[in-house]
Amino acid sequence: MRASGAVDKGVLQAWWFERQGLMDPDAGLTSAEVLARTGWARSVGGSNPYLTLFARAGISARQAESDLESREIHELPSARGCTYVVPRSDYALALLAGQGYGDEAAVTTAKKFLGVTEEELERLSGSVLDALEGRALDPRELKDAVGGAVRSLGEEGKKRGTQTTLPLALGRLQGAGRIRRVPVNGRLDQQRFRYALWEPSPLEGCSMTQAEALTELARRYFKWIGPASLAHLQWFAGLGVKAAKETTAPLGLVPLEPGSDLLLFPEDLEALRSYQPPADPRCALVASIDGITHLRRDVASLLADEDREREMTGERGPTLVGGVQDLSNHAILDRGRLVGLWEYDPGDARIAWTCFVEKTPALEAAVARTEAFIREELGDARSFSLDSPESRKPRIEALRPSC
Repeated sequence: MRASGAVDKGVLQAWWFERQGLMDPDAGLTSAEVLARTGWARSVGGSNPYLTLFARAGISARQAESDLESREIHELPSARGCTYVVPRSDYALALLAGQGYGDEAAVTTAKKFLGVTEEELERLSGSVLDALEGRALDPRELKDAVGGAVRSLGEEGKKRGTQTTLPLALGRLQGAGRIRRVPVNGRLDQQRFRYALWEPSPLEGCSMTQAEALTELARRYFKWIGPASLAHLQWFAGLGVKAAKETTAPLGLVPLEPGSDLLLFPEDLEALRSYQPPADPRCALVASIDGITHLRRDVASLLADEDREREMTGERGPTLVGGVQDLSNHAILDRGRLVGLWEYDPGDARIAWTCFVEKTPALEAAVARTEAFIREELGDARSFSLDSPESRKPRIEALRPSC
């Protein structure tokens, strides 16, 4: 997919950067406001939620965790059944958008191949809710509390990634807004949880249908990252071609230019036509799955043409940056253009980075600012739950020396 014609590529990159709240970070925004304005933060046990909030509003790790504890933000199964950190205002929307994906797919598989019945899951779900009355429990404690209501699914279940019936019930109850996951240490960059009842449920009194929820999600999506294509939305929301067309039909989207597959709202098209990016550098360090790259999964559109053949080190060795949908490294951007890559080295308590352009004071200041945040508040900047300093070594070494 190529953004061509009347809108200059650099202008379009800067527009996405602006809409993502990265051009002029606003320290007056709350965590919930950042996520509502610029998009939900993908959470896979890594640092992305923290970096998302810091890059856009300078929000500290302690403040993000306080907002999590007070439920102003929460990690929920949402778009296409994947977990995102979302603002309170979007809890019901996120849950509805995720229903039928992820955990429900696992239930369908378990019924088809592992002999699990609906009656069995209903009984187990009831036992889980009873066990959580007045307390939060981790999966092991829950298994002990519900006793014989949990059944082992044997070797066949192990092969299919579901060893007992407990995760099936937990996933269903969480997707229905009956229970919620609570990080055991209050952090967003790990995946050890307790479960607690959610009272009142975000879905209590919600009359929105899933179809309406998906249209509302699409409305937000094109505000967060438009112009984008229906194919981009399909991936993000887990929709088929027909469903994506039906979901967006009420929105009145228009093409960026005649024949373009990039769509946006008419008022945004008018604003984009007169948009002028700032002349001075505006740099940001973001996670590899930050919204600016993750929402559309189109890394090439953020690169200057001369940078498409640059290499980065992925899990399987060197690969071309311009040929991937998802970055292996965290990203450095200047007015929306991808100008470098970075990783955090806990051993040195430093950021290892490389850039595709000449260093500027703004670029070095952005690196120093992010480095201090990670060192003083996070301790590390994992990409996902299984990322570790040891597994990261090849990526770190590939980024040395700095540009």
